[in-house]
Amino acid sequence: MSGRGDSSGATLVAPSLLREWPLPAPGADKYSRGSVLVVGGARATPGAALLAGVSALRAGAGKLTLAVAESVAVQLGVALPECGAIGLPETPGGSVKPELAPIASYLDRADAVLVGPGLDDPDLARGLLEALLEREAGRDGAPDSDGTERAAVVLDAYALGALVQLEDQLDPWRGRLILTPNPTEAGILLGRDVADLEKDLAEISARYGAVVSCQGLIARPPGPDPDEPELWKITTGYGGLGTSGSGDVLAGAIAGLRARGTTGAQAACWGTHLHAAAADRLASRLGPLGFLARELADELPALMLELSV
Repeated sequence: MSGRGDSSGATLVAPSLLREWPLPAPGADKYSRGSVLVVGGARATPGAALLAGVSALRAGAGKLTLAVAESVAVQLGVALPECGAIGLPETPGGSVKPELAPIASYLDRADAVLVGPGLDDPDLARGLLEALLEREAGRDGAPDSDGTERAAVVLDAYALGALVQLEDQLDPWRGRLILTPNPTEAGILLGRDVADLEKDLAEISARYGAVVSCQGLIARPPGPDPDEPELWKITTGYGGLGTSGSGDVLAGAIAGLRARGTTGAQAACWGTHLHAAAADRLASRLGPLGFLARELADELPALMLELSV
């Protein structure tokens, strides 16, 4: 993989770079394209989990399960018949409780677990991450006894804010963690305002052992090869991306690509580019503002096809 850099040293993510960094082959069936588990979807915000799930499938993932508040699971299963829908225990107000028993087997089988879209309570989100980390305590991200790699973990929305208080418990996830903050959430992860996004994302990436995608920039932790890029910059995108649900689509696309067998950096670079290019395409057809997040996901398959030839 090669790529032209800008004055900051970031590698520019252009179509030419992505064609030199191809996605895994489609495989023979849905099982070969990976399984995504989305955990989120409170009673008041089930659409966020739905958007993320649709985006994961549009990015080519083979299987999808949505784990959401039990009061909305059936509705989401009907709205997206291509998914499995699992009801999670919820509070009287409809927030998801941090109880993993209903999804234990799905966690074991997932290739990528996306946590956050549609969670609406920061304390319960923290409890959910704690429960997930406790479940993996002692495994340290190592492959299972049969050689199967542990699932990648993608965090978005309230799950990001909860991460700060769990920094000393993150060893099981380091190296397979992907974060998709907006600038405000990046500041929460740092404990201060964002001043220089490129440097700040590099700091977040090293601090949490994660690939980070924010505002068209992607950072990965330092690796053993000094010639490998650690910072990428997307070269496309439109202001209309600032619309409700857009971040859920981005997180879902990255999770779907990661489940297919990419690295975290490749999933983040491809997913962030596709998300931005989808906005460009919609802006050219519909106008600069007013297109919907759900429409972004629908553009992904054609864009991937164009980048594969």
